[in-house]
Amino acid sequence: MLRIFVRILAVIATAIAPVTVAPGSARASPVPVYPGMEIHQDTILCTLGYVEPALRIAVTAGHCRASGTVTDRDGNFIGTLAMYRDNTPSGTTVSTNDSINDYEGITLAVDVNPTVILPGGRALVSDPGYAIHAGQAVCHYGVVTQETCGTVDGVYSGWFTMSHGILSQRGDSGGPVYVLTDDGRAVLVGIFNSTWGDLPAAVTWNAIRQQIKDDVNAPSAPVQRASW
Repeated sequence: MLRIFVRILAVIATAIAPVTVAPGSARASPVPVYPGMEIHQDTILCTLGYVEPALRIAVTAGHCRASGTVTDRDGNFIGTLAMYRDNTPSGTTVSTNDSINDYEGITLAVDVNPTVILPGGRALVSDPGYAIHAGQAVCHYGVVTQETCGTVDGVYSGWFTMSHGILSQRGDSGGPVYVLTDDGRAVLVGIFNSTWGDLPAAVTWNAIRQQIKDDVNAPSAPVQRASW
């Protein structure tokens, strides 16, 4: 099952990921699930970073995880924790030479309506060939600060910092960081992690994809796994 999730996230398979529905969760109309939405896991408030509608998976920050159930702002069940990495618990000191592992994969409930449309109306797309660089214009969407835009301040070992207008507050974790394109799309380049000093920081999308592949393919993967 974990191999299926990795192939889905890398967009190299056509298999459908398992879906989950909570008992008694039937609703008159499907609950929308989209990047940039508010999600809750027990008492933890975060932002959803990526949604793959056809394959019914989603990604947020690993430190957003809790007991396994994921709900929207109104308490509607939208999915279940599938797998995660998190090597930066609160208080961790990170140097520019360190790597940051911080993702959570979510299996979406069968009765939700997933979409790639951000709150501002743009489609959030994944482009593995897109690389970021210092000075590049980027935007971040978090449920607390909404959309803020600025520039990449520095790029390190699979993560980067931002400045010149990018804001963050508790609850913005897991939100998408993206580059706006001339054709009206938003290309995903990172998942918001925390702050490094005074600078907002995110794990690169390509690093997250690679972490998942490494976790599943390794004989003894250094990843905490929840059951599907």
